[in-house]
Amino acid sequence: METGVELGFVEPCEDWLLSNKFFRSKVGGKPAWLDLKNIPLPKDLLCEECGDPCVFLCQVYAPLDESERCFHRMLFLFVCLRATCYRPNQCNNILVYRSQLPRRNDYYDFDPPNEETRAEPVPSPVPLCAVCGCHGPQKCSRCKQANYCGVVHQRIDWKHGHKSSCSGEVNQSEPTKILFPQNEIVTEPEKIEQKSNLSEQENEQKQMEEYERLSKQGKTGELSELSESELDKYSEQVDDKTFARFRKRIEAEPEQVLRYDRKGSPLWISDVLPEAVPDCENCGAARVFEFQIMPQLLNNLDNSNIDWGTLAVYTCEQSCDRPDHAYAKEYVFKQDVSDTKPSQSSDN
Repeated sequence: METGVELGFVEPCEDWLLSNKFFRSKVGGKPAWLDLKNIPLPKDLLCEECGDPCVFLCQVYAPLDESERCFHRMLFLFVCLRATCYRPNQCNNILVYRSQLPRRNDYYDFDPPNEETRAEPVPSPVPLCAVCGCHGPQKCSRCKQANYCGVVHQRIDWKHGHKSSCSGEVNQSEPTKILFPQNEIVTEPEKIEQKSNLSEQENEQKQMEEYERLSKQGKTGELSELSESELDKYSEQVDDKTFARFRKRIEAEPEQVLRYDRKGSPLWISDVLPEAVPDCENCGAARVFEFQIMPQLLNNLDNSNIDWGTLAVYTCEQSCDRPDHAYAKEYVFKQDVSDTKPSQSSDN
């Protein structure tokens, strides 16, 4: 039985197919910006914890069939690289932006591109940072060739090779190591066995009813006499039911890195939920759940500083356009496997 959820999986792909010309979901590398003129400014991509620039994590191509102005639509996630900025159930170090375009626009052909023929990316009229691929308004003062989003990434590039190439020496540059490995995210419908799912629900209900019966009779001490395997059943229901449900749901497809279910519900990993999802600042509409990034993606990042249980992304229900055509900032909640209450934070 299909659930209506689209699951995403990481797969290798030729880099040229992951450029903006082909509208693919991906993780790592530099962002393949959709709107090429109105990309976020460097100040829009700073971590609210440490002030360093966040780097590109992934993008999800999510057009809306019911709206011509959303014929092309992409969500971009950015994260901070500092381990100290990852505190339980807070999201000041993670950003999400939405961009959308009608089918007829200033950048891309009306008809789909030919994916059998190698093609170059559609060039951006905006200078991009040589390190992270984001807006790069600052030029190297010496060579006037390389652009940067700010001094942090300029120093990184200088250290990793631009110093020699800028001076006309043999370029001994090495990877900056701040970008995540680039791969495609491919999707397929989630399917579950309806019969086994119903059996699981019935089993959970019986376990809860039994625990409640013992509790009302003051006999919960009898649980200590149960075998370890039987006791585990009760502990899952009473102490960690949410995590047990999470684990059970994904066990058929443990490699999933994305769950897309616009206007659906996240698959939570703990009981610590956002106190409120803020409305869209642009139009005032409510935000709805759109997709979540799963913990399995961490295995593909090659960076031990990054951590989360799941990242739940909420977007404007109307998917409104900004008057200035800029990328719209949306809301993301980072949930961890923790009992710590979420801290108050500004809208992400």
